[in-house]
Amino acid sequence: MKHSLEKALFSLEDEKNLKKFLHDLLSPKEYEALKERWNVVQLLDKGLSYREISEKTGVSTATVTRVARCLGASGSGYQIALAQLKSE
Repeated sequence: MKHSLEKALFSLEDEKNLKKFLHDLLSPKEYEALKERWNVVQLLDKGLSYREISEKTGVSTATVTRVARCLGASGSGYQIALAQLKSE
């Protein structure tokens, strides 16, 4: 039986297990890139400018722009995650 990656991620019941899974699944560089993008999402949500985010995080303005485009899309995964975390 095949299980999707999404189902595997969803099945992990806590942050500790998810972190272990991601460390196994991704290279250290890939993991850091994901963490950087999530940090950018949160800074954009706080209203920081692209330049401020780039200076604060070291992430390129091109990456900030890409993340902002996804965040601005209706029903984006970023929006869903932010809403879930804000409701906790």
